[in-house]
Amino acid sequence: MDNLPTRKSIRLKNYDYSQNGAYYITICTKNKQHLFWNDIVGARIARPPLSDIGKVTENAINKISFHYPMVLVDKYAIMPNHIHMILIISNEDSERALRAPTISTIINQMKGYITKQIGYSIWQKLYNDHVIRSETEYKTKWEYIDTNPIRWQEDDYYV
Repeated sequence: MDNLPTRKSIRLKNYDYSQNGAYYITICTKNKQHLFWNDIVGARIARPPLSDIGKVTENAINKISFHYPMVLVDKYAIMPNHIHMILIISNEDSERALRAPTISTIINQMKGYITKQIGYSIWQKLYNDHVIRSETEYKTKWEYIDTNPIRWQEDDYYV
């Protein structure tokens, strides 16, 4: 049993993921299943029609700031088999909770809520995050999210 592989951490070592900042998040469905859009073969539209699961997902994304007032969902795109978001944590409010949520807590609770709403899990186990460290990087990520739906067939997650 000592020869089991160890999973490489994809998080920044010693980084506090509850601190103020902007975070670029990508969450994928299990086996990259196309679950979020209604079938629109070959269409290149900026806001494709969401499936029922896509609508539940959008509702969950829009509730993040309600459950976590110190978290702003600044930009998001729901793709057929993944989600991109920019989350901004701002702990400046003196009435905030004693301990701000981590990005992991926010994402895991959102995924759990969606799972409960539809009755089964659709999620890949982990998610990708990137700490946005500059205005240029923020603009690049924002633009990518904004144009991702019309570039779906060129996307890394297109299968």
